[in-house]
Amino acid sequence: MLNGIDVSAWQGDINWKKVKDSGVEAVILKAGGSDDGFYTDSKFEANYKGAKEVGLKVGAYYFVGSQFVTRADGEADALRFLNIIKGKQFDMPVYVDVEATRPEDKEGATNATSAFCLYMEQKGYFVGIYASEVSGFRDRLNDSKLGSFTHWVACYGDEEPAIKYGGWQYSSSGKVNGIDGNVDMDKFEDYSDVIIKGGFNGYANKIKKEAVLPTKKVTEIKHKSNDDIANEVLKGLWGNGDDRKAKLEKAGYNYDAVQNIVNKKVQGVDGYKIDSTYTVVTPCGLNIRKSADKSSAIVGTISAGKKVSALDILTSRDYTWFKTADGYICAREGNERYIK
Repeated sequence: MLNGIDVSAWQGDINWKKVKDSGVEAVILKAGGSDDGFYTDSKFEANYKGAKEVGLKVGAYYFVGSQFVTRADGEADALRFLNIIKGKQFDMPVYVDVEATRPEDKEGATNATSAFCLYMEQKGYFVGIYASEVSGFRDRLNDSKLGSFTHWVACYGDEEPAIKYGGWQYSSSGKVNGIDGNVDMDKFEDYSDVIIKGGFNGYANKIKKEAVLPTKKVTEIKHKSNDDIANEVLKGLWGNGDDRKAKLEKAGYNYDAVQNIVNKKVQGVDGYKIDSTYTVVTPCGLNIRKSADKSSAIVGTISAGKKVSALDILTSRDYTWFKTADGYICAREGNERYIK
């Protein structure tokens, strides 16, 4: 395996010749993230230039924030990542770093991570996932759904990770000539031959330059669902009031439908909010039905104590229903709440 490190603006100015002379063979550079607004790491350009000039094998990573909870979030962050790294070539994988996601958003973060990686693959990149072995791949992700993407695993000490990995971050307090202070130390599989011969990561002229998806402006991505657009509205990408309505209608979206979803996410319906996580409290669990009707066919069940969130909420005087990916679940019947 290759001797590697990963760096960001935290390491300051780096003497890359000294780094290479110390025995480092590969480096993963922080490109940017979405954990504090949308940004490019202030040292990314200098680090890329310096590492390339001395002949190191180079990859990159993008650090996502706690709101990385839907497929739309995953695709949006992938687009931002692409805009930062376009025009560059990477001999090592490019990664999404999910350590800032929340354990309670495990399924949402899994969906977002999958969408991020699939989007990057579609654009010609060899993509992987960075997370801690326990608090990341176990507690924050459903890793059974992400096995097709290479894993860069944080697991400190001498004992290798128990899960399959292509990168192992074994220390956060390493010392390397050319870098002041501590630096993360890694071991990496050498994917450079596969990447270069396969034409991935900028090694083929097939990667279309994507428009920036800025913090406060709109870049239209066609064929998005109303739910995806509602999430963008909540991030401030479509403006407010009449300005929002004009932009949505100009882009071909139904303003009333999108705003209805936004209201459900923010204000809630019958005490419930879309995308929030609730618990099944009825002792016998609940049936999942084909439609929002007690006489509708049962297509599954959900056990007591299980967590559930709604893609949409339908309510009437007598019932409130959660629309989920698997079907419809009755959250309230009369005055009795089955989900809290």
